[in-house]
Amino acid sequence: MAKPSHPSNLELQALSVLWHDGPSTVNAVHGSLPDGRERAYTTVLSVMQSLERKKLVKRIRSGRAHTYEPAYSQEVIVRRATDDFITNAFGGRLGEAVLATLSAGSLTPEEKTNIERELQRHKTMAAKKTVKKAAAKPASKPAAKKVAKKAPAKKAAAKKAVKKAAKKAPAKKAPAKKAPAKKAVKKVAKSAKKAPAKKAVAKKVVAKKAAVKKAPAKKAAVKKAPAKKAAKKA
Repeated sequence: MAKPSHPSNLELQALSVLWHDGPSTVNAVHGSLPDGRERAYTTVLSVMQSLERKKLVKRIRSGRAHTYEPAYSQEVIVRRATDDFITNAFGGRLGEAVLATLSAGSLTPEEKTNIERELQRHKTMAAKKTVKKAAAKPASKPAAKKVAKKAPAKKAAAKKAVKKAAKKAPAKKAPAKKAPAKKAVKKVAKSAKKAPAKKAVAKKVVAKKAAVKKAPAKKAAVKKAPAKKAAKKA
């Protein structure tokens, strides 16, 4: 279905009569226009004919009289008009438009009930949208899992690189450095073993020298003994 044309302000008033009272004649519309201003019958007739050309109403002949009925529901026409009104008068801020509309006059109990029902419907719709958004979020978990899988893969690659570097490193240098230390230990051990041997040799040499010194003394004593014997013979 094609979008309906925009009705003028006076055409909207005529349509509001048809939506509220049902199919009506030009005379009935003329006497029920909301603003209550005095207008000629021909003016209202021109308005109804304009609505017919715009295909916003349908003309039905009943005998000599002609009645008009709306071609679109009030919701369809008013939605477009309301959007234009809120955009042009309030910069698109619906809350300000609602408050301004409520302050324009008093509400009947039935109107208050209808408004409360509409507000409750909006709350329910907002809650459903929140639930849908929350339900749509887990859909991004597979992407998170992919990232989690990639992270261990990177760690594994890093570990492999470390192992390769460790294999390439000159591991033989460390034992080479330790070898001189082992040789030094061996040398110390050998020198420690040789030291007692040298001491023993030195002791033997000293003992021999002492024995050599004592031996002449004994010989001298032997020589003295014959001297004593010679003295006795004399």
